[in-house]
Amino acid sequence: MKKVYTRPKALTDKPFHYCPGCTHGIIHRLVAEVIDELNIADNTVGVCPVGCAVFAYNYFNVDMFQASHGRAPAVATGIKRSLPDRVVFTYQGDGDLASIGTAEIIHAAARGEKLTTIFVNNAVYGMTGGQMAPTTLLGQITTTTPKGRDKEQAGFPVKMAEMLTTLEGAVYVARVSVHDPIHVNKAKRVIKEAFEVQLRGEGFALVEVLSTCPTNWGLSPKEALKWLQENMIPYYPLGIYKSPAEVK
Repeated sequence: MKKVYTRPKALTDKPFHYCPGCTHGIIHRLVAEVIDELNIADNTVGVCPVGCAVFAYNYFNVDMFQASHGRAPAVATGIKRSLPDRVVFTYQGDGDLASIGTAEIIHAAARGEKLTTIFVNNAVYGMTGGQMAPTTLLGQITTTTPKGRDKEQAGFPVKMAEMLTTLEGAVYVARVSVHDPIHVNKAKRVIKEAFEVQLRGEGFALVEVLSTCPTNWGLSPKEALKWLQENMIPYYPLGIYKSPAEVK
């Protein structure tokens, strides 16, 4: 029988703690497969965020650090500057990156730090009860916006990929989704390109991955995938926003 899936070597055997239907597990697998394919596991350092992915250090079979609230880009900067031969990536959710860590990610990108950031956007604070996040959509119901997000009260959702694209130090910025197999495969190719940008020493790279949160959205896993496709993608269009060729 043809084997269609093998657990990446860059993942440990520890089972994921994520909620049923959450796509963090898919994204972890894609990152690990890329690390395997690039044969960089022995030379890679990952930095975990706070939030749902705080225990990512249990799952990636590479050297891992855990950074406090939103500080993953700052910690990663220190690691990369101290050990420039390492491949350094941060793995951050929207609460960690787009709220409490806004300054860190903007300035890491502006400085052109040679890092790779995987930014997981599920439009809500997942681990701490489903509050409104900077990426929560207008009208979206959360525990702190029970009548839906109102732009008059809470402003507009923040489009991080578009914003970071304007910074000269950011050389690769893209947004992908993992709501179906076709997009999962596309997401892997983009994540691999982001790591290759770092391997070529070209500058800061970020991949925003649209993800589900069935628990806090109050949907089944299947409904959550459909909700992402119908609601998130129209506001957060997929695509490669900036590449090294454009920078040159």
